[in-house]
Amino acid sequence: MEWRADGILLTMRRHGETAAILEMFTKAQGRHLGVVPGGASRRLAPHLQPGAQLDVTWRARLSDHLGSFKVEPIAARAPEVMGDRVALAGLGAVCALLSFCLPEREAHPALYARSKALLDGLGAARWPEAYLGWERALLDETGFGLALDACAVTGTNEDLAFISPRTGRAVSRQGAGDWADRLLPFPACLSGAPASGPDEVLAGLTTTGHFLAHHLAPSLGEKPLPPARQRFVDLLARQANGSARG
Repeated sequence: MEWRADGILLTMRRHGETAAILEMFTKAQGRHLGVVPGGASRRLAPHLQPGAQLDVTWRARLSDHLGSFKVEPIAARAPEVMGDRVALAGLGAVCALLSFCLPEREAHPALYARSKALLDGLGAARWPEAYLGWERALLDETGFGLALDACAVTGTNEDLAFISPRTGRAVSRQGAGDWADRLLPFPACLSGAPASGPDEVLAGLTTTGHFLAHHLAPSLGEKPLPPARQRFVDLLARQANGSARG
């Protein structure tokens, strides 16, 4: 069995003395693992950082075997943003969530394309907004998408201000009534509109974070969301607070 593709490196862990097990995300093969002989060596290890774009060839005797990867570096993303703590944390959050959420060997071509585009734009001025849109796409792809077109109570598509934490459906101010304080925020940027500022992006991440933690994660077992996601949100909040004080 053999296939070749370029993909995003999600995780790397040592295997034995010098080998490494890579977890890749590719367009046609989805999340896929394989052993790289010599992957922990001084020659290869610097190229095998999470977020790197690699050309990989996977081989195994049988399709259900772990198999081995032959790798060729295409682009290293982490070193390019090493001086930007928020961007580096965002890269870590993307890789950790993909590793956590996706079933093994199941293709998700649209999510792959969106993830690659997001990482290619890492550190851009409006990157946190793109990341928020990516989290919403991740929820869609995993079956926990948000329905934001009309109010779940009144049916109107005007003055939508909240999201039900239980159903993921939008709720208008009128429809919320006395329940408003129990609902999640619905910032305009969650529907793709430009954010008015970092606080609006953080409000959107509060909402997507709820569905990641309380809907998607429980469907996958007992494990909580990877801490890398919260580290990114915390750094983004600290950056926003620093800008506001300045």
